[in-house]
Amino acid sequence: MIAAKKSSGKFNTEMFSDVPVLQRKWQAALRPGENLPRYEDVMLGSLGRLADHIVLLRDYNGALGVSHTGRYVQQWLNDDRWDIPLSALPPDCATALGEAASSALANGRPYLAAAHCVRDGLVKTYDVLAMPTSSRWGGTLIGAYVNERDTQYNLLDTIFSATDEGVLSLAALRDASGQPFDFQIVHLNQGASRLLKQPSTELLWRRLGSGGNLLGSPEVIERLRDIIGNGCGGQFEIDSDDRCLKLGATAFGDMLSLTVSDVTAIKRREVSFRLLFDNNPMPMWVFDAETTKFLSVNDAAVQHYGYRRETFLGMKLQQIWPEDEWASHSEALREIGDVYHSPRDWRHIRADGSEVHVLTFGRRVVFDGRDGYLVAAVDITERRKAEARIAHMAHHDGLTNLPNRDFYQDRLRQALERSQPGNKRVAVLCVDLDLFKNVNDSFGHPIGDRLLKQVAERLRSEVRGDNLAARLGGDEFAIVLASDVSPNEASDFADRLIAVLSASYDIDGIEVVVGASIGIALSPGDGATSEELMRNADMALYRAKSDGGGVHRFFEREMDRQAQTRRDMERDLRRAFANGEFELHYQPLVDIAADRISGFESLLRWRHPDNGMVSPAEFIPVAEDIGLIIPLGEWVLRQACSEAIKWPADVKVAVNLSPVQFRGRNLVQAVISALAHSGLSPRRLELEITESVFLAETEANLAILHQLRELGVSISMDDFGTGYSSLSYLRSFPFDKIKIDRSFVKDLAQRSDCVAIVRAISGLGRSLNITTLAEGVETVDQLDWLRAEGCNEVQGFLFSAARPAGEIAALLAGFGTRASKAAA
Repeated sequence: MIAAKKSSGKFNTEMFSDVPVLQRKWQAALRPGENLPRYEDVMLGSLGRLADHIVLLRDYNGALGVSHTGRYVQQWLNDDRWDIPLSALPPDCATALGEAASSALANGRPYLAAAHCVRDGLVKTYDVLAMPTSSRWGGTLIGAYVNERDTQYNLLDTIFSATDEGVLSLAALRDASGQPFDFQIVHLNQGASRLLKQPSTELLWRRLGSGGNLLGSPEVIERLRDIIGNGCGGQFEIDSDDRCLKLGATAFGDMLSLTVSDVTAIKRREVSFRLLFDNNPMPMWVFDAETTKFLSVNDAAVQHYGYRRETFLGMKLQQIWPEDEWASHSEALREIGDVYHSPRDWRHIRADGSEVHVLTFGRRVVFDGRDGYLVAAVDITERRKAEARIAHMAHHDGLTNLPNRDFYQDRLRQALERSQPGNKRVAVLCVDLDLFKNVNDSFGHPIGDRLLKQVAERLRSEVRGDNLAARLGGDEFAIVLASDVSPNEASDFADRLIAVLSASYDIDGIEVVVGASIGIALSPGDGATSEELMRNADMALYRAKSDGGGVHRFFEREMDRQAQTRRDMERDLRRAFANGEFELHYQPLVDIAADRISGFESLLRWRHPDNGMVSPAEFIPVAEDIGLIIPLGEWVLRQACSEAIKWPADVKVAVNLSPVQFRGRNLVQAVISALAHSGLSPRRLELEITESVFLAETEANLAILHQLRELGVSISMDDFGTGYSSLSYLRSFPFDKIKIDRSFVKDLAQRSDCVAIVRAISGLGRSLNITTLAEGVETVDQLDWLRAEGCNEVQGFLFSAARPAGEIAALLAGFGTRASKAAA
């Protein structure tokens, strides 16, 4: 039986007239408030002839069983037993009844199903209506009505007629000697008529030898004679025009069963496969799925792998695998499906022993009747080499080919991980070349680059084994000594390396000499992570450079404390500027001849909320390093000008400028803005610079100074006499004032050389018409000496310390006769 078909809940009354009668009877027996009608009301009473078509099903310990059957049902079941489980019935009938009953129980209402049963080669269709009812003894009883429809058909004839293949029965015709010489078509289906391109009426009872179709050729008749003569079967193909037919013959006595299939599409695919396989420029092969033996290889594979075709076809897949990949290759082969795309690249061995990297793509195929796989191999050897080069470039410095910072950090982390179990020491050395900038400035960057390459070669010669040398950037290198090194061993290595790197270099006949400074940090004492060790080694390097270079220094905890203090200072400075913690104090500048205050020098003060007043000597260099000095300097200009506008018209204000402000290239605009915002006359503004302004970009800085002079402001040089080229600066720019450094004023009364220097600077000022001002005046004796030597102005504690803006008015009012006395 074919599985029963379930119909919808709506009954088709055209099927047979009994169904609606039973449905109405079931519906009429259903009482209000009840889910199912009672068994007695549906199945007993006026069923009449329908009772013969009823089978009563009930539950037997969780399984359906037959409780009662009518006579028609007994014939259908070919079993008249009662009280038996469904499993005891013929399977086709049991399935139909079971599915219909289960659906009726699930829906709680009658359920109609169609069942197809095969009886004596005929397919008969039965309608099964299952009606659930309630039993007075509890549980549910199902009455199933079974009846055959009028339609039936022969199964074999239907299959025989419906198949697309041609099926023919042939009778052998024998000659007087009993030998078969021809065949007569005694039966055929529509498929045969279509494939032979003749109506079945013309083919039926036709002798093959009479011709008119593909089966009438002498070659086909001869093959059929051999088959019936041997009493066996066989298959062969015939071609005609653009078609290819496959014939399968089976002999039984004087009869032949012949099947005809159109294999034209298959043959075309085989031809296409051959064209794609044989002429494909990509290496391809077919291997046996069971034995892994090569069944076929194309020309591209022969050429690419270098094996002769005969050799290739005598090999197995394993013979082109490298031994170290046998396990992974075999595992991949076991997991292969109908289609395969390698998730990774594989290594294959060529005939000359060389290796190639390939990606493989495979598909299951049938080849010469054997189960196999068609494989295409894409050679990615050059791609892998290019990727390796790219990976090398990503981890190595382009100029020196030394490992770069990323690679160095990875290797350092690995070394630290290996050192953990035994708490072994790992040394980190930061190396910086001394005087390298001079090489670039003197000979140019090409020579500098070639010098770095030679430095790298010397590093490679000294750093071997598990140790590693890297270039971090510029002329900065780093080394990790991964073995368990002692401080003495690290020190000896650093001394030897400094000597090696400090030896002269010959670059195109040019002798170049540089030195090297080294900072050393050792794990675990100086840090447990790569970041800590590198940071601490860098701090030790900074100390080595500060000590003059050409030496090595070990990291010390005091360096970390100083670095932390510096970091705190940077953080607090940024916060201080945002929170307005800065203020200006003013120290009077006194005109000796007029005995009056001619101006005030504005001095920046930082009132830290926790630490109180912080010395400018501490925070100004830090502000310059972190770039805060430019906005801070602009604030000082604006604030000083805004305060000075409140003073008498003949009192100036002096503002110190940082060399960093000149690099910002916005200095002139900042001065203009401060003057415009405050309304202060430019002649009342004095800008103080130090000689460091002239040490870099002299032409550009001189241009800025001239622009400032053109505004009308005065320019003075601070700390005159302490630099190397102070006199040459006076030739470069016509200063309005030079300030004599306090170091010469301090010992005026005790040292004659100080007197001579002050006398010379004062005389120089008079000759060049430049005002001279002495700083740091603290005693009357110093003031008398300065007056005697012709100094124009003084400032210092003798008159007043720097005072907040709120005390300026009192200083001006109270100066008078007390101007020459020390401030209280």
